Amino acid sequence: MRFLVALGFLIFGLLAATQQSLAATCTISKYNEDDIKTIENDCRDITLDGLNVPAGVTLNLNLNQGTKLTFQGTTTWEFYEWNGPLLNITGEDLEITGASDHVLDAQGNLWWDGQGEHGGTIKPVFFILHGVKNSVMHDLKVKNTPYHAIWIENSDGVSVSNISINNRDGDTMGGHNTDGFNVWTSNNVTLDNINVYNQDDCVAIKSGTNIVVKDAYCYGGHGLSIGSVGGRDYNIVENVLVSNSLIEKSDNGVRIKTVYGATGSVTNVTYANIFLMGIKKYGIVIEGDYNIETGGTTGVATGGVPIKEFTLKDITGTVAKSGVNIYVLVKNASDWHCSEIDVTGGEKTKVCEGIPEGAGISC
Repeated sequence: MRFLVALGFLIFGLLAATQQSLAATCTISKYNEDDIKTIENDCRDITLDGLNVPAGVTLNLNLNQGTKLTFQGTTTWEFYEWNGPLLNITGEDLEITGASDHVLDAQGNLWWDGQGEHGGTIKPVFFILHGVKNSVMHDLKVKNTPYHAIWIENSDGVSVSNISINNRDGDTMGGHNTDGFNVWTSNNVTLDNINVYNQDDCVAIKSGTNIVVKDAYCYGGHGLSIGSVGGRDYNIVENVLVSNSLIEKSDNGVRIKTVYGATGSVTNVTYANIFLMGIKKYGIVIEGDYNIETGGTTGVATGGVPIKEFTLKDITGTVAKSGVNIYVLVKNASDWHCSEIDVTGGEKTKVCEGIPEGAGISC
């Protein structure tokens, strides 16, 4: 018996012979592609209980409108060198959540080699929300992703809350480029009460509009980032609020990176009430010289992706002695408003360029 439908706990095959109902509550405890397709078509309340997904296979869920999806027990994915994703979800008016005993364990240590996307083992993206509309995802626990953890792409109206991404094992086992959340070409996205332990951006907003990040805790990665922006098919970031968050022992705190020689725009972005603790390299870093090919910087800013209508308010905390408190290297920036900035501890300084007159920030 591969799965059950909980309408009087009747076996699915028996029920389906007499009644087709999207009110069905379905549980799967063993991966089978045919069973996945059946529940996609016939069920609106789905539980995936302790699945082990075979190597090189995407757990692909194209769900009916209004479906509730619950992960239960430990879900794992077997090792295979490929780009993934390991999990892909599409649909409208969805609720995606986890039972109290669940964990999504991607077993990233099987792929980690310290090189991330820049060589070695080919590593899959873990989880993509693709084309999702008017949906909520909450109370999920994600562990040890091979590469980027969660992408939100081509989506509109997505609310994410109470999500834990725990890649702390990667600190000693070779985790790299383990981004927490990436947002691409999406509108009306909220990330609320997220906890990310990783080795790259806690959040990276690469393109999209009307995005809110609040009550985030980020440990050990590269900070709360806008970007990199530029060099892709869609290169606009507009109307973003990042607030009430703590960034601890990360390479960077507040970060914006736009791509050297690219075009696009970053408009109406606000960081407010951000606390930094023991930042290693840059407390606040805003750069227009990012090299999208190497993941490094060129040292020369270009202005094809101008940062306009930018606000920093109540950004406080500490940087390691070997770090830089504030660094800005931009071109064509305008309409900046910075206040209550108190970032201290870094004894290294770098010459800043391109800060708009009257911005209220200096290096």
